[in-house]
Amino acid sequence: MRLAPWWALLPSGCAPVLLVGSWAIAQVRQSPEYDPARETLSVLAAYGATSYWLMTGMLVVLGSCYVLTAHALRPAALAGRVALAGGGLSALALTLVPAPSSGGALEHGAVATVGLVLLAVWPPLAAVRGTPSAPWGLRWDVSLAASAFMGATALWFLAELQSGRAPGVAERVVTFVQALWPFLVVVSCRRQRIG
Repeated sequence: MRLAPWWALLPSGCAPVLLVGSWAIAQVRQSPEYDPARETLSVLAAYGATSYWLMTGMLVVLGSCYVLTAHALRPAALAGRVALAGGGLSALALTLVPAPSSGGALEHGAVATVGLVLLAVWPPLAAVRGTPSAPWGLRWDVSLAASAFMGATALWFLAELQSGRAPGVAERVVTFVQALWPFLVVVSCRRQRIG
C-alpha cells in the first residue's frame, strides 16, 4: 500500500502544467505592449484583459488542485495540509478580487500575499518529524529547504515589484516552484510503501 492515493498525482501534477500553460496562452493573446518580464500575471487576469476568462478559470482549477492535493496527502502533518488548502482557497478568492485594469488594488494584493505566504510555509508545517522512514518530501530538512527557497523567491519577487525591473519573471518563478512542490511531495509519498 502506498502513502498517497494514485489520484493525488492528477491534481498535484496538473497544477504546474496548468499554471504555465495558462500564462503562456494568455501572454500570446495579450496585446504586443504586454511585457511578461516587467508585468505580473495579475495584468493577464485583470478586468478587461484579453484572457481574463482564461486566467480566472485557471485560478479556479489551480486552487481546486491545491485543495484536492491537501486532502490526498494523509501522511503529511495536519497543519501543512491546512496551509496548502488555504493557499488553494486564496487562489479561488483571487477570482473574486481581480486586479483592476490599471493601478493596484489593496484587496487583490492582500489575498495574493496570503496565498503566497501559505504556499511558502506549508512544506515545513507538513513535515513528519521523528519518523526516519518518512517520505523524502515530508522530511523536516527537505521541507525546510523547500520553504526557504520559496521564501527567497518571494523576497526576490517583492524586490522586483519595488524596482520594476523584472517582477513578471520573479512572480513566474515563485508561482511555478510553489505549484511544483506539492507534486514532488505526492511523488515521494507514492514511491514509499507501507505494510
